[in-house]
Amino acid sequence: MPGHMMGMIHANDVRYDAYLANDRTLGDPEVVKVEKGGRVRLRIINGATATAFVVSTPALASKVVAVDGSPCAAISTVSSPLSQGQRIDLLVEIPKEGGAFPVLAQVEDAQAQTGIVLATTGAAVAKQSSMARANAGLLDLSLDAKLAATTPLPEKRADQSHMVMLGEETGYRWTINGRVHGEHEPFRFKQGERVELTFMNPTSMMHPMHLHGHHFQVVGLGGRRYAGPVRDTLIVPPHMPVTVAFDAALKGSWFLHCHHLYHMATGMMTEVIIA
Repeated sequence: MPGHMMGMIHANDVRYDAYLANDRTLGDPEVVKVEKGGRVRLRIINGATATAFVVSTPALASKVVAVDGSPCAAISTVSSPLSQGQRIDLLVEIPKEGGAFPVLAQVEDAQAQTGIVLATTGAAVAKQSSMARANAGLLDLSLDAKLAATTPLPEKRADQSHMVMLGEETGYRWTINGRVHGEHEPFRFKQGERVELTFMNPTSMMHPMHLHGHHFQVVGLGGRRYAGPVRDTLIVPPHMPVTVAFDAALKGSWFLHCHHLYHMATGMMTEVIIA
């Protein structure tokens, strides 16, 4: 792990010697055959343990049509952040003249990238570099700020609202509300309650927060209330409060944790108990 001063905003506690898309690098990428003039829906899944990406289709116009399996009103995008555990569906139009078109995923705050190639029959597939010309930026909520769910939660006043304070301590100890998993105090809700959670992140890294068993709707960014996308994994950047709402529908004990799995393993996990 590279050294960072605690409190310095950064990404990628772990750097790898290769990044893969469908088990292959850009040195020998998967080439997916597509039709001239066709429409292709891509479902891109970030299954990485510790790496967030910025996804782009540099030679094709793309539209976001779903996030984390939940449909949203289609919007055009040049690039899309994709944290650990998140999924995104992109709709692309293949030109009538055909060709070969890379779909790239560049590592957050780095030049390394991976991806696949969409190609029509007979198209020449140019070699793609595994290093972009410049670093990608840090992941933020600029995409979520524009997204709206096609099936939002019904309007309802919250029965319970809670703060979820993400924390960073010396010794690579990552906390929720000042505690690591095993010392945690669960959140407790009754079945059917509308719950709002506001995530606060004063730490030095983005945390992709994931709730098991339920989807939630993003309803607040900073001080702005809005009807955002429905997700199950949320980018929580440093120093930007994010509020989500969900209905406590399923009884049981459900994990709420950071999807940077080294952060989860060293403490950033708690429980949501619904009775």
